[in-house]
Amino acid sequence: MMGSLEGAELCFPQLVNTSCKKQFHSPTETMLTYILLSCISSLTVSFNLLVIVSISHFRQLHTPTNILLLSLAVSDFLVGLLVMPVKILLTGGCWLWGTFLCGLYRYISFIITSSSVGNMVLISVDRYVAIIDPLCYTTKVTTQRGKICVCLCWTCCVFYNGVILMDVLIHADTFQSCYGECMPLLNNIAGAVDVILTFIGPITVIIVLYMRVFVVAVSQARAMRSHIAAVSLQGSVGGIAKKSERKAAKTLGVVIIVFLMCFCPYFYPSFVSQDTSASLAFSDFGVWMLYCNSSLNPLIYAYFYPWFRKSIKLIVTLQILRPDSCDANVL
Repeated sequence: MMGSLEGAELCFPQLVNTSCKKQFHSPTETMLTYILLSCISSLTVSFNLLVIVSISHFRQLHTPTNILLLSLAVSDFLVGLLVMPVKILLTGGCWLWGTFLCGLYRYISFIITSSSVGNMVLISVDRYVAIIDPLCYTTKVTTQRGKICVCLCWTCCVFYNGVILMDVLIHADTFQSCYGECMPLLNNIAGAVDVILTFIGPITVIIVLYMRVFVVAVSQARAMRSHIAAVSLQGSVGGIAKKSERKAAKTLGVVIIVFLMCFCPYFYPSFVSQDTSASLAFSDFGVWMLYCNSSLNPLIYAYFYPWFRKSIKLIVTLQILRPDSCDANVL
């Protein structure tokens, strides 16, 4: 009897000595968890799909900044479509599909996560140029260059994560403490490099750029209020960014702040010991905080961007099916 009970607690009862143990929860707790996480995944897919369709369909939205937002929305969409559902299935603590698919899942999730970070850096650089050097912004930052930067970002993420995960992908079994485990573990060197290149470095760049943007935006707002720039001069906008550019910088600043709040818990265990159950629990909490960032971004757009609300109305009412809908005025 004891043997059967012990076997029932294992992910693979036939592998008594090497199988991982299941994580048992009450039926009510399990059901509520699945419902909650499934709703988050569905909303993430739906909201980001609206962003993707909006920016892709309406010509007025084909701007360099929106190209970067589109890339970020694709990352967030893939989180909800590919990463979250698998993570929900792992709630019980058992991976049932072999080491190869585990490695592939790790690789895809790392690519999507790092691409989100890369997109945030690109967005910060875009706002920095728009506020610091508004006169040259339209010549320095074009839609074509934005597309090139997005392609380079995704290419670098695919290559970079392939390098740091190469050892894990080739020798997946050596990184598993038991059969049925699929934890995103890295060796010490790869883990340190990943924390620096995916967290510390980008976060430092983002914070420095936005501090500079904030200081300049405040000084420009004061200059406008005190009428330092003469209204009669055509160059009155001179070195001062347009109001719409400053508003966009503030909106994307909110996106950056939410991004930092969601990503910090994910990387926190990298700076402390992960041997205790509390650290493991916090690590799992950090993963879902990171994923929830993908759900929050479209809500921020809906709140701050009138064009997004107009686009949603046209999409939901199926007016985008009209032949000339791509030329609709959504700004």
